Amino acid sequence: MNNEITTYTPHVMVIEKITHEAPGVKTFRLRFKDPQEGEAFQFKAGQFGEYSAFGEGESTFCIASSPTRKGMIECTFRQAGRVTTGLSKLEEGDTMGFRGPFGNTFPLDQWRGKNLLFVAGGIALPPMRCVIWNALDRREEFGNITIVYGAKSVADLVYKEELREWALRPDVNLVVTVDPGGETPDWTGEVGFVPAVLEKVALDSRHTVAIVCGPPIMIKFTFPVLEKLGFEDEYIYTTLENRMKCGVGKCGRCNVGKLYVCKDGPVFTKAQLNDMPPEY
Repeated sequence: MNNEITTYTPHVMVIEKITHEAPGVKTFRLRFKDPQEGEAFQFKAGQFGEYSAFGEGESTFCIASSPTRKGMIECTFRQAGRVTTGLSKLEEGDTMGFRGPFGNTFPLDQWRGKNLLFVAGGIALPPMRCVIWNALDRREEFGNITIVYGAKSVADLVYKEELREWALRPDVNLVVTVDPGGETPDWTGEVGFVPAVLEKVALDSRHTVAIVCGPPIMIKFTFPVLEKLGFEDEYIYTTLENRMKCGVGKCGRCNVGKLYVCKDGPVFTKAQLNDMPPEY
């Protein structure tokens, strides 16, 4: 089949399950309507896709499920614009479109034998979820796994069931925090902004890879904390998926300097970010 046709023609997906994660935030579990397409489909942690509500257009999200979980993919999105509003109106059993996978990946094979530190804020946990589950499904290949996750309030935390599951695992160190004022009377987690809580955790940076994803303001204040803890720029990873639109370098929306985030990313190390223009 012509490569251009396969690039621009979406797979038809059936919504198998919808999970309400937080106000305005849903997770869709999707299966390929054509089982043969599902069997042939492959992707790696960090890649993204174009999700379409037929008649409304496409939106770009990461693939939030792990490539170790075969036969389906999951995406998590917040209702914000025309396309995500169209997606949010769909119900279990409805169909939608998916194009992908696109972009580069988190290099898990290079991380073998290292400790992993995941730092995420708010709706930015979905890009992390893919690589977290990928690492947990290959648990024997890695050292300590620590997850620091924060949101504005308890209600805004996503993947609440999985957070409980991770908290119970003896091979995972989970730290969950909410911003001051976002706690509830029964909240037993941390209260504070993610960078401050990360500094409080004070992990040893030796033999450790840090993966960071969150709002720009969170990332801005998290990087100096990691530097203070001794992390080198080559061992700090992030994803810039919020800059993308078409996914194939045609629309120019994700152009930063000489790079196209959708083709050269969305996964970058901090060392690579240092060479980008400041507008990234």
